[in-house]
Amino acid sequence: MIPAAYVVLRRGDEVLLQLRRGTGYFDEYWACGAAGHVEQGESLLAAAARETREELGVELDETALTVLTVMHRTGGAPHRAIEERIDVFVSAREWRGEPRPMEDKAAELGWFPLDALPDPVVPHELAVLEALRDGHLSPITPYGF
Repeated sequence: MIPAAYVVLRRGDEVLLQLRRGTGYFDEYWACGAAGHVEQGESLLAAAARETREELGVELDETALTVLTVMHRTGGAPHRAIEERIDVFVSAREWRGEPRPMEDKAAELGWFPLDALPDPVVPHELAVLEALRDGHLSPITPYGF
């Protein structure tokens, strides 16, 4: 399984999302502000801080991150090998700097109220954001099973 960190920056009742472009993965979908794989020898919280710095140009303190949920996700289909992932969603309400697109993977950034998310949002990320909005976020979230 491949572990990944997803960072949800929160400002009041809004979340920061990025519009993906030029990645080959859910291009033209909105996604969490920052996300990426945990590198060998790196803690999950360190990965979250690194991805946020690389993708948004802001600094996070690992101690200021709150775990929202751990998603066990599968994308398997009968005609191909099962791909399973562990995605850890964290949130932050404090950071240093102003978020801006730092890589060519995002066309734009936007702040959206949880009750007025743009369309489309990457499906497994939308499941977490909707559960957060509705107050029904579980510690462990299975997806695709």
